[in-house]
Amino acid sequence: MFTGLIQATGHIVTVQPAQAGIRIQIDARALAPRPIAIGDSIAVSGVCLTATAVADGRFAADVSQETLSKTSGLDRCGPVNLETSLALGDKLGGHLVSGHVDGVGTVLRYAAVGESFELRVQAPAQLARFLATKGSVAIDGVSLTVNEVADAADGSCAFSINLIPHTVAVTTLQHLAPGRRVNLEIDPIARYVGRMLEHSTVGRAA
Repeated sequence: MFTGLIQATGHIVTVQPAQAGIRIQIDARALAPRPIAIGDSIAVSGVCLTATAVADGRFAADVSQETLSKTSGLDRCGPVNLETSLALGDKLGGHLVSGHVDGVGTVLRYAAVGESFELRVQAPAQLARFLATKGSVAIDGVSLTVNEVADAADGSCAFSINLIPHTVAVTTLQHLAPGRRVNLEIDPIARYVGRMLEHSTVGRAA
């Protein structure tokens, strides 16, 4: 589990084909002094990956085709958000984040508004019902609060986030622009509530 509070930004420095997908190497020196060991779970722009090799401030991780099909940004070199897994007793400053990306959204607007920034994202229909005003969502691994949700006729929705300057400065969100694809993870509580409601509806129909 993770909190969605980014500890550092790293950089994917190599992407190589692997048997089940790709193998990436990430420069994670900015995570120091937090140690990384083989087998550790690390959220990379919101995707929980396992460190398979560690050396000289870098770690390698395998990314399956299944993960690649449901995420964005892991198949190319570039900056990534990094967070090591939550330990018992750690502060939960964001919200519970599993590192299991639910889908990919598209940035509609990213612009300065006063001292802050407005981020507006289009979410696919399968995630729209889980997004609510003042609810939580993880975007590229960053725990954020939804300010507004606007539903569309096709079942999708557009939701708005207010980003404070600190969040922009210490994460890869500073590189966003309209058209950019981002990893979305809904609040796990919303996921479970949705499943319970589905089960309740099926039971009544029977």
